[in-house]
Amino acid sequence: MLKIDAHNHFWKFDPVRDNWITEEMSAIRRDFMPADFLPVLQQHGFDGCIVVQSDQSEKENDFQLKNAAQYDFIKGVVGWVDLQSPQVEERLTYYRSFPAMKGFRHILQGEADRALMLKPAFKQGVSLLEKYGFTYDILIFPDQLKYAEELVAAFPRQKFVIDHIAKPDIKAGSSDNWEKGIQALADHENVFCKISGMVTEADRRQWRKEDFTPYIDTVVEAFGTDRIMYGSDWPVCQVAASYSKMLGIVSQYFSRFSATEQAAFFGGNASSFYHI
Repeated sequence: MLKIDAHNHFWKFDPVRDNWITEEMSAIRRDFMPADFLPVLQQHGFDGCIVVQSDQSEKENDFQLKNAAQYDFIKGVVGWVDLQSPQVEERLTYYRSFPAMKGFRHILQGEADRALMLKPAFKQGVSLLEKYGFTYDILIFPDQLKYAEELVAAFPRQKFVIDHIAKPDIKAGSSDNWEKGIQALADHENVFCKISGMVTEADRRQWRKEDFTPYIDTVVEAFGTDRIMYGSDWPVCQVAASYSKMLGIVSQYFSRFSATEQAAFFGGNASSFYHI
């Protein structure tokens, strides 16, 4: 079974386009390319990764598909299309011709309209993904969990995955509304969850492994071991932890699970979700 990191990014840093990378995130204000990531994956025993869009443009798709064509350790691309466009089906038809294109994502967490995902035009776009065999990554903050649950309920045959456990405020230690929202989403069997991106939601300078335990507990109890997957969120994780330290959090947590469950979390579930 392949060992897969189900969430990472590549970019050639552009201070205007990548203005979400603030000064306090200076550790990642530079280029991060596949050649930089391959030795990191090899060092930690991974066979490949899923690269996820960080810029909302089809130019980004071209860039990531080119990377995937050049490096076979990139097992899939989660790109971006304008789901609200009247031409969305035409674009999905086009991207279906690229085996590396596995699914799509929209940066919903940054939208002023917190319920954008429930707009008829957006839902119309999502309704077409299953027809073309595409997955959908849901990137949200906890205040949007209720809208996400309504979205996934509307499309029970569509495969969805929650990125970064929906970004609870780990630094503040708050979890009540987040926990209820995660449990509600997990009731839908077409929804998976990436245990990823946690270190950046914690106290970036002095987090401890035990800070994450109650959050991982909630996700594992809600989704079980067959609908969760490991993601590093490299290189973004580096604003709070090295790859080794970040991986250490989940490696230690899942060390008490069976070999079969660990293999599913560290690659098996991602392989089946993204059709690797």
